[in-house]
Amino acid sequence: MTAAIQGYHAHVYFDATTLEQARALCEEAARRFAVTMGRVHQRPVGPHPDWSCQLSFRPEVFADVVPWLALNRNGLVIFLHPVTGHDRADHRDHALWMGAVRPLDLSVLPEEPVQYDFQ
Repeated sequence: MTAAIQGYHAHVYFDATTLEQARALCEEAARRFAVTMGRVHQRPVGPHPDWSCQLSFRPEVFADVVPWLALNRNGLVIFLHPVTGHDRADHRDHALWMGAVRPLDLSVLPEEPVQYDFQ
C-alpha cells in the first residue's frame, strides 16, 4: 500500500558564502507560491549535514514550485522529499536531489509514523 503524500519539504542547503543567495531564493519562493518558509538554520539541523532552510508546500503546487526551484537554485543543493508521515522512508527512499547528494543522518528520524499539519 502506498502512503498518501500530504505535502513536500524542500531543504535548501547553503554555507556562509551562499547564505544570502539561499535566503533570497527561499523568500522569493514563499512570495511567488503557496510555500511556507522555515527558519534559516546556520548550523546542521536534524538529519541535514549542512546549513539549511525548509520550504513546505502542498502537492497541488508541486508542478509550479519544483521546476522554479530547479531553474533558480543557481548551484545551491536542494533536497526534496514527500511528507507521508513516515519520516525515515521519506528521507531515505522517496527523496529527490537537485545538485550533489549529501549524506543524511537518518538515525535521528523516527521509524514510527508522525503527524504533520499542512494547511
